[in-house]
Amino acid sequence: MTTQSNKLLIEGDAIDLRYVRESDLERYYTFIQDAENTRLTGTQKEFTREEIAAWIRKIGVINEDRVDLMIVIKETDELIGEVVLNDIDSINRSANIRIGIQGTEHRGKGYGTEAMKLMLRYGFETLMLHRIELGVYAFNPRAIHVYEKIGFQREGIQRDVLYWDGEFHDSIAMAMLEEEFRSHRLRT
Repeated sequence: MTTQSNKLLIEGDAIDLRYVRESDLERYYTFIQDAENTRLTGTQKEFTREEIAAWIRKIGVINEDRVDLMIVIKETDELIGEVVLNDIDSINRSANIRIGIQGTEHRGKGYGTEAMKLMLRYGFETLMLHRIELGVYAFNPRAIHVYEKIGFQREGIQRDVLYWDGEFHDSIAMAMLEEEFRSHRLRT
């Protein structure tokens, strides 16, 4: 495995996507502990600083099956989240995508939409993927709206997949194919 440099990978308008840096440990640890983010992603495990430091070392290298990028505000380089292509299958040209934005002060400002669009472009145009999928919990209508707005299609429902706060919750399976990406990109 090759260590990534701290160079920028993808430049956006309001945000940039870059590889994680060891100096991101405290901010990334805070991000991982964000209560709303853990609820929206269904993360039930609590992580120690040592586990997060080990994870940063793992995602700070080139991996064939995943691309982990930090979402940073362009003007300040403040780390506000992550967007990840994982489970990359080069034979079937498919991957899963996931995103997390920290804190209510960063949500609802278009950062997540921009990060998703940048990572989708990277997945379809650079990695030459054919299909990118995701799962979103039914209790997250804001994310569902954003995913549909940028071109994801609903494919089905996984019933009672998450047990959270004493209740079971459904997950909505969504995906985008490369021709949908191209078609939607031409309209926006």
